Amino acid sequence: MTEMQANPSFRLVYVPGVTPGKWVRVWQERLPDVPLSLVAVAVEEGARTLVADEADAGLVRLPVDRDSLSAIPLYTESTVVVFPKDHWLAAAEEVPVADLAEEVVFHPLDDTLGWEDLPGRPAIERPATTADAIELVAAGVGVLLVPQSLARLHHRRDLTFRPVPDAPQSQVALAWQLDRTTDLIEEFIGIVRGRTVNSSRGRGQTAPAADQSKQKPGAAGGRPRAGSGKAAAGGKAGAGKAGAGGRSGGGKSGGGKPGAGRAGAGKAGAARKGRPRRSS
Repeated sequence: MTEMQANPSFRLVYVPGVTPGKWVRVWQERLPDVPLSLVAVAVEEGARTLVADEADAGLVRLPVDRDSLSAIPLYTESTVVVFPKDHWLAAAEEVPVADLAEEVVFHPLDDTLGWEDLPGRPAIERPATTADAIELVAAGVGVLLVPQSLARLHHRRDLTFRPVPDAPQSQVALAWQLDRTTDLIEEFIGIVRGRTVNSSRGRGQTAPAADQSKQKPGAAGGRPRAGSGKAAAGGKAGAGKAGAGGRSGGGKSGGGKPGAGRAGAGKAGAARKGRPRRSS
């Protein structure tokens, strides 16, 4: 793993049909100081862009050259057949490959499915791109099999699609140069794999210090236990009562209530200070 750059940035290449938005948003939340720039390229340009060091990592379609690129498969897409809305295939919920035997099936040069034996009847020539093939489908010339994301990307109101369960499928992967697994790439790997901030293998973040106010009662630096507080209060109360008892002890010589002795003495003093009683 290489060290962080002084002023790092991250370049992410992606191919048609791939939507990196959700991962980019997580990146911006976790690494706001590291700008992430997106580079959109054609399907066949994804791997070449990485090998040419024009991007740090890429969301590309497999296969790629494993002698020069590392790749982590992320997901596999369903394959669909695209056709006009008034086509007879629209009556089906899904279309087996065998049902396309009599249809003209376009095979664009940027095909992502890697057909060994393309079903149906071949077109006079291969369209240069998937977008070109979509135009021919809209003209009612034939049909097209593509990953579902590409069918949605090239959506038209006059076209629809159905799943083809037994067709080849396209797999999307995160790829980067074989000998350049940097800290930032590790961060992005963690994001696409759904790791939390604390489990990230990249720069990561230091866990926040424990809030001392939330420590258990009696823990070092925490609040005193309620029991010890009561004990202290009880001690003070006991001392107060003991003192009162001591004072009242002297007044209890006459068997009165605590403090009565002092009260009696006060009254006696008042009697002595009053006028003498006249003798009868």
